[in-house]
Amino acid sequence: PEDDVKSSFERFVTAQNAHDANAVRDLLLDSPNFLWITRGATIWGRDAAMQRFETYYQGTWRLSPDSSSLKILMLGDSAVQLYVAIMFTTGAPGQSPQDGLTLMNQTWVKTPAGWRVASILPIPVPSPAPAK
Repeated sequence: PEDDVKSSFERFVTAQNAHDANAVRDLLLDSPNFLWITRGATIWGRDAAMQRFETYYQGTWRLSPDSSSLKILMLGDSAVQLYVAIMFTTGAPGQSPQDGLTLMNQTWVKTPAGWRVASILPIPVPSPAPAK
């Protein structure tokens, strides 16, 4: 199952970087209990998440995961916790993009259609303090 989840996560990153809303939608759990916490906001449900993603896609939105940090923890036969450090490059339309390191935590569940993201819980890493 770990290889299947890893492959699904790679498809998720590829779809995000291509701003392919349909492919991203297909990888999110179609449930009102889908949870994404982003920039201090709690997003419930796949449709609400897709509205937010589509807003982000209007600007710069790129994920660069550190594959050497990827960990997949089995929580049972049909659920896993995925952890990976990701460099996000983001920026509103017309603004210079900024890089930010995030410790990404996702829960994936196995459905009849394959593995789907049930929650996205990013933890931004604060920038280091400037040297004195």
